[in-house]
Amino acid sequence: MSFLRRQLLQGSVSAIRLQGWRGPGRLLSLLLAVLSCWIVMGTSSAMAGLHDDRFDGDIFALYAGNGSLVPPRVTLAEAFQRKRPILLVFYIDDSRDCKEYSLVISQLQQFYGKAAEFMPFRVDALPSKGSNDPTEPGYYYRGLVPQTILFDTSGKIVLNEIGQVPFEQIDDVFREVFDLLPRSESVELKRRSVNELTTELVN
Repeated sequence: MSFLRRQLLQGSVSAIRLQGWRGPGRLLSLLLAVLSCWIVMGTSSAMAGLHDDRFDGDIFALYAGNGSLVPPRVTLAEAFQRKRPILLVFYIDDSRDCKEYSLVISQLQQFYGKAAEFMPFRVDALPSKGSNDPTEPGYYYRGLVPQTILFDTSGKIVLNEIGQVPFEQIDDVFREVFDLLPRSESVELKRRSVNELTTELVN
């Protein structure tokens, strides 16, 4: 029990004892005690969770179990220079949709994180004015979250969606970018057969 809760409960008990349970003050003390307990117990319902729009910290660490996603390890400009696919995600920490979607992004990173750049950006950390520089994240933000953008190795946008995008939809685009077999033909991440040789997805 927290210090605040203990103090409230102790205060309620003290108020009851002071009245001595005699006279008209008895009912008032009892009501105060019940009200205090109700307030103390009711605070637990105000705690944030996966399926609400309350803030309780970084969603990737709390809900996706993947604090390594934020902040991104490189800038967007550096990511473009690496000539690797980039998954850019705009989110806020107090959004139910973003909280639930963080699980999808983390799952995608398990498959593609070694060959692509994963770059989640908090919207409230973006500059207040929209950027005119295509190497800045704010240049691509459309004002709603979550927003997902996938760039191919040449920096071309091959997916740009608002809202929660199913894992399978993003996976299909990743498979096209990496020239992988369709999911129906291969559960593993393998490149298409070239000259009867199959190479694994690598950096």
